Amino acid sequence: MTAALPPIDRRPLRRRRWRAAGVQFACVLVSAFMVVPIVLIALAAFSSRDSIDAYPKTLIPRQFSTETLSSFFHATGTFPALGNSILAGLYTVFWSLVIGAPAGYALARYAFRGKDAYRLFVLLVRALPIVVLSVPLATVFLRLRLDDTVLAVTLVHTVLALPTTVLITAGIFVAVPTDLEEAAQVFGCSRRRAAWQVVVPLALPGLAASAIFTFVLSWNEILGATVVTLGHRTLPAQVLTALGEASTPYRFAGGFALIVPALVFILVIRRYLLNMWGTTLR
Repeated sequence: MTAALPPIDRRPLRRRRWRAAGVQFACVLVSAFMVVPIVLIALAAFSSRDSIDAYPKTLIPRQFSTETLSSFFHATGTFPALGNSILAGLYTVFWSLVIGAPAGYALARYAFRGKDAYRLFVLLVRALPIVVLSVPLATVFLRLRLDDTVLAVTLVHTVLALPTTVLITAGIFVAVPTDLEEAAQVFGCSRRRAAWQVVVPLALPGLAASAIFTFVLSWNEILGATVVTLGHRTLPAQVLTALGEASTPYRFAGGFALIVPALVFILVIRRYLLNMWGTTLR
């Protein structure tokens, strides 16, 4: 006769299921915490002025209209500020990659004295409050007559984005095998040519994700742009300075206009976000 099998202990499986359910519940709470304000702002942005001013307010507007958004975009200075934001974001992406990508490549491929201290120093720049950087930079811009220009905003945003760009690109280049680069050098490529023709194409999805990350950072930055500009503000700075005198519909429409581009950029590059940290997607 065969011996009877001991009873199966299902407690570890139940604990695992409860743990997974707890993680899913926490993810739902975090997602709701971030999504609910966006949904409420979107509903208010597509409401009529009468619906926004009505009391008591309803969760779902009784009347949907583009009147609120139309009045926002027809307000004085909105389209120039939008153009300034786009230009500042594109220039910031360009200079961040031109300066930060070679630095990230050096961190990924070379061993040199003070490498860890350099990483720490790069992080310390992000640890400084934006006011600490904006006020001295504004003084320098005034002396150089660069104040109230898109170039001034670009320089401030580049300073803020460079630490993140350097560390992200370093992680991207680490994920590219060095064997491929060495093989290219064996077949006659120089170190620079091998990096340009072999490493950069393989790291391109991660670099693109890093570029969009930098653009969103520049798009959302407010304080630095407010300090160094007056007549040529970016869209976030324009909305911030107008909040004190703006009507409630303008505030909702402005908030929605600031949220949408960042959401669109993230949705477009969501497949490549993990590549920013050198993770291979299957």
